[in-house]
Amino acid sequence: MVKWTAADIPSQKGRSAIVTGAGGLGFEVALALAQAGADIVIAGRNPDKGAAAVTRIQQQVASASIRFEQVDLADLSSITAFGERLRAQQDMLDLLVNNAGVMVPPRRLETADGFELQFGTNYLGHFALTGLLMPLMRNGRDARVVTVSSIAAREGAIDFDDLNARRTYKPMVAYSQSKLACLMFALELQRRSEAGGWGITSIGAHPGIARTDLLHNAPGRWSAMGLTRSLLWFLFQPVAQGALPLLHAATAPQAHGGGYYGPDRLSETRGWPAPAKIPPQALDTGVSARLWDISTALVGPLRWASPAPAKPAYVGAGD
Repeated sequence: MVKWTAADIPSQKGRSAIVTGAGGLGFEVALALAQAGADIVIAGRNPDKGAAAVTRIQQQVASASIRFEQVDLADLSSITAFGERLRAQQDMLDLLVNNAGVMVPPRRLETADGFELQFGTNYLGHFALTGLLMPLMRNGRDARVVTVSSIAAREGAIDFDDLNARRTYKPMVAYSQSKLACLMFALELQRRSEAGGWGITSIGAHPGIARTDLLHNAPGRWSAMGLTRSLLWFLFQPVAQGALPLLHAATAPQAHGGGYYGPDRLSETRGWPAPAKIPPQALDTGVSARLWDISTALVGPLRWASPAPAKPAYVGAGD
């Protein structure tokens, strides 16, 4: 694949986008989309961090149409409230980037609803968010959902007997499961959209190994992983580079539904956006369907199959 960069993003003028996560990859994705003309909501847990991200983007892109909305992906009531606010504020949504996440807390933590923190935030939170926003997306123009996975998904397995790691908690095992679940969700959403005529394109992506603060924020700066991130920083590609596969999945005309994109070099740890290898376990449609059904039961009523409301008329040059 030719070296695809943010300069190759088609105009996003007139398109609405939600990006979860105000720092790291989320910030870089929102910045690039703002530069391309999208109307953006940064969705995150911390209002101060969100406001700072909006200010930084506005300083770099004077014409940016961007705002912050608070949502805690580790709390289903917060996700529900966010979905209700968005549905009251707008009639349509063209792009959802499911990016925010937590990584390898050293001890087992739980979400507000009792799920293991990584499985509950990285996967179930985005599963619930996507379902609640589906009526808006079904009104979108060429609507896409991009769900961020990780090269850690290669080592992942869905443990239906202990999804929430209550019996045994190993930080990286739980993280790998959550990121495998994210990828399986991206693929299963595409299958269900095609079967149900939902009109949604679902794509998975991963950033390779990028210089984000996940390893500083969760296991801690002085943990073995945190020290690796600090002292061996040169092994991690810049965050803006890691964001490119996500942006490619979100905007490139050649990115296709059910696809998976990551960096093209050194076992997909760095480089330019390219089709990524899907781990064999992510292709198990029986496991994917079972995970979907269990997830729906865990998070409560969603709007996957609800009819889309009447589409608003689109007017104006550039639409």
